[in-house]
Amino acid sequence: METSHINRGGWITFPFIIASTAALSLAAGGWMYNLMVYLIQEFHINSIDAALIFNLVNGCTSLIPVIAAIVSDSFLGCYTVVWISSFVSFLGINLLFLISSLRALRPEPCHELESLCKSPTNLQFTALYTGIILASIGTGGVRSTITTMGADQFTKPKDQQIYFDRYFVATNLVSVIASTAMIYIEDNVSWAIGFGLSAFANLLGSVIFLLGSRFYYRPNLDKSPYTDIAHVIVAATRKWNVPLSSKSEDYNCCHDADTKKINIAPTKTLRFLNRAALITNCDFNLEDSNADPWKTCTVTQVEELKTVIKIFPIWFSNIFLGTAIGIQSSLVVLQSLTMDRGISHHFKIPAASILVFVLIFTAISLTVFDKFLMPACRKIFNLTPSPLQRIGIGHVLIIMTMAISAVVETKRLSLAKSDKLLEHSMVVPMSVFWLVPQLAITGIGNAFQFPGQVTLYYQEFPTSLKSMSTALNHLVIAISFFMSSALIDFVRKVTSWLPDNINKGKLHNVYWVLVLIGVINFSYYLACASLYKYQNVQKVEENLGSGSGHD
Repeated sequence: METSHINRGGWITFPFIIASTAALSLAAGGWMYNLMVYLIQEFHINSIDAALIFNLVNGCTSLIPVIAAIVSDSFLGCYTVVWISSFVSFLGINLLFLISSLRALRPEPCHELESLCKSPTNLQFTALYTGIILASIGTGGVRSTITTMGADQFTKPKDQQIYFDRYFVATNLVSVIASTAMIYIEDNVSWAIGFGLSAFANLLGSVIFLLGSRFYYRPNLDKSPYTDIAHVIVAATRKWNVPLSSKSEDYNCCHDADTKKINIAPTKTLRFLNRAALITNCDFNLEDSNADPWKTCTVTQVEELKTVIKIFPIWFSNIFLGTAIGIQSSLVVLQSLTMDRGISHHFKIPAASILVFVLIFTAISLTVFDKFLMPACRKIFNLTPSPLQRIGIGHVLIIMTMAISAVVETKRLSLAKSDKLLEHSMVVPMSVFWLVPQLAITGIGNAFQFPGQVTLYYQEFPTSLKSMSTALNHLVIAISFFMSSALIDFVRKVTSWLPDNINKGKLHNVYWVLVLIGVINFSYYLACASLYKYQNVQKVEENLGSGSGHD
């Protein structure tokens, strides 16, 4: 395996992976970012329902990476999952292109003289949701696997950190293009042209990815790593009443040939799992290397499962961050629809494009962090923020942005009331640029917490679970978007804060609730982070010592 990695992989693969990632991200952004406006304007779905659908789609495209990671780690490998997923997304986006091109596949446009718009037919709904589902599956399948595949091309933690930073900068810059140029084309030129460009970008990304095939390092798949997890759980459960031993020789310390772990005794944390490696009289002879794995596992397998379990409390605390961001991203679009989006007499900012400021400030912050902040901290303070510290800073910034969102919405609503706009969904005399500060801080917060999460999971997880480590970040986003949809729906049902016409609502109260939950969640995160001990200390020290500067 080591020879294979020397002959393949390295920085020669980076242009292919980053270019294909950029093209596929552009394709995904082209159909996803403006989906809420498309549902409202073309399919006559009311605004809050459109926001719920938008959050569900974002949740699905973030949940699919987890499934893709399991398939990748267990059966097909990252390379195969990426090209299959890109083909599926191509089919979905092409169907959306056909829907936007053929009048029979979407409802008739609303007429000013009609009080109600015609609802879509069953055929039109079926075509729409089929396209969305295929595009979501394909987009999600690419996300985590191509990230892991890119990191797998490097053996040094420093190179992996550089890759992750460049990856996030590239994807955010491409997302800026999707949030501006692509959305502008869809809103002002043609939905068909916009979706057609997305389909072309998807095809281009797939071709670029396949062109680099002979350079990629592809690890061999010996067995499913999830089988080892099942082995440990079953073996520990079967021996639940067996007394534990303090002697290392009473545990199965046999390691695979690839295993570099030198500890032969199980750690004292999560002691129940140690029974899985405990040797009993009915298990096997010490000389036997073919023991039943469902009865006795190795210490290495036990410790790898412990590593995964230990990181989950920190992972769980990050769900709120995604929930708050998901709620903000959907409700900000609704706010922008009621605000003055004009830059000149001839140009108006598309409502969904307001989210581009999150991407812009994320990309800028990542660059500043990588080029200036990290080197300055090392030089002046002899200190480099660890992944846990970066995540913690992200928590604080997201709480701040929710508070600012509440204040801005209070001002917007007061202007709506003073101008007597409550009876109609009319434009409030307030510039949409009032929303920029909160979105900017969200972008800066993302620049801290997202790379911090990916780096932490990737460096801490066992080698066999690297795809799952990067998928965990997407799982956070998936659960967060599902929770944001559930929370929006709950608030709409039990309060009067979120009517279809938000000029009649109390959107600021939603943001203040998020601030309160955020403070509680941050306290929980601080407790988890203070108790957590890095498993791969050598990798952490190597990252902190070398920083993320480029060679």
